[in-house]
Amino acid sequence: MNIDGQPYRTIFPDPDGVSVQVIDQTRLPFAFELRRLATLEDAAVAIRTMIVRGAPLIGVTAAYGLALAMRADASHDGIDRAVATLAATRPTAINLRWALDRVSANLRQTAPDERFARAFAEAGRIAEEDVASCRAIGAHGGQIIADLHAARGGDRPITVLTHCNAGWLATVDWGTALAPVYAAHERGVPVHVLVDETRPRSQGAALTAFELNGHGVPHTVIADNAGGHLMQHGDVDLCIVGSDRTTASGDVCNKIGTYLKALAAHDNGVPFYAALPFSTIDWTLDDGVKEIPIEERDGREVTHMTGRLPDGGFATIEVVSPGSPVANPAFDVTPSRLVTGIITERGICDASREGLHGLYPERRSAA
Repeated sequence: MNIDGQPYRTIFPDPDGVSVQVIDQTRLPFAFELRRLATLEDAAVAIRTMIVRGAPLIGVTAAYGLALAMRADASHDGIDRAVATLAATRPTAINLRWALDRVSANLRQTAPDERFARAFAEAGRIAEEDVASCRAIGAHGGQIIADLHAARGGDRPITVLTHCNAGWLATVDWGTALAPVYAAHERGVPVHVLVDETRPRSQGAALTAFELNGHGVPHTVIADNAGGHLMQHGDVDLCIVGSDRTTASGDVCNKIGTYLKALAAHDNGVPFYAALPFSTIDWTLDDGVKEIPIEERDGREVTHMTGRLPDGGFATIEVVSPGSPVANPAFDVTPSRLVTGIITERGICDASREGLHGLYPERRSAA
């Protein structure tokens, strides 16, 4: 996607050939900065502190992190240590584990002196696959928006509500939940996005709004609790969210607050879709509420907020009564019964085991 007219991806090889550059998302939307990752620890810190975030991007960063680890220790023990370090950074997003398993399996069949080059190349392939998957998600989901626009008479924009950031900043390029919006916008289908602020880290207000501003897509930032009210009054045509892990039965794990939007959408007859690539599907799980590990993040994300001052400086302020305990679960699970459909790179299906098997028949025999 474009930043001030220049195309960028969220992660890309550095010209030195032995490191990668990432967009530092903790600096957005007020500053655009790149950060160089040259070691295993650099990659682990970037994932843990959300310099990079979004399940697909986390997976690609982990793949590159494993490659970078091979520069320091390309032994079998080195592989094991690197995988353990990276796997511990974020427990909920399945893409991270998927990417680590794919690269490490490749490395174990490779001579130690060739492991860095092999892993770096494999990480690059994973990145390219992610771009292709997200572009396809955009095409399939964009058709939903176009069809809805035609069905509504074509006399007004289609209003899409989204939660958190599942745009190109959450992937290598294009995004998942926002890819259909970009695809529809580029086709000339009028679309307007309602952007949940997404407390406590405000990924919607900071990142989704930043993306949509840069791409010229009409949008409005709303408080997290406004979605249900707007649905009651007919101001939302459909919801599209991303996912950090989706079970084989179609349960969707996404940023905390997604479940509440799904409940409101169900009550008001608003279609609710999850957009995700194949790497986000965890075929080993059936019950997302019981089985998906939910990351509990630092309570300081709830008690404090950072923003820009009138003079252009920045300040972090406390917003919770001093001494009050806080909880900060990062994700929740939307049961498949509340999901209208799942948009993947292979098409759109029901949020069910049969629906997913219809798109991924090879998993039926593996189940």
